[in-house]
Amino acid sequence: MRFDALEVALQIAQDLKGPLTKIRQHDRELADQAQRATNGIALQIAEASKRADRDRVYRYRVAAGSTHELDTALRLAMCWGYLDEADLLPVRALIDRVRAMLWRLQR
Repeated sequence: MRFDALEVALQIAQDLKGPLTKIRQHDRELADQAQRATNGIALQIAEASKRADRDRVYRYRVAAGSTHELDTALRLAMCWGYLDEADLLPVRALIDRVRAMLWRLQR
């Protein structure tokens, strides 16, 4: 059975291949941090799905933190002129979607 939150997180990773390549051309550290945050979202969701009780909630909170970190990294890339807002509209919508899913999963 597919877990929607994980599938959205994987779609975020897929959609960020191009933007992360553009960021990396200007700022390797920011691109690496954004990639680690992206990986963290999916990996924490996957791990949480097999945990129980407080441990599960903790993993979803960590994934939510990584989601916020990724969104901030992408916003910084826009601030520095590495990407245009239009480059990120679809993926930022997915980020908002997974953020909402994680908020519900923590309750």
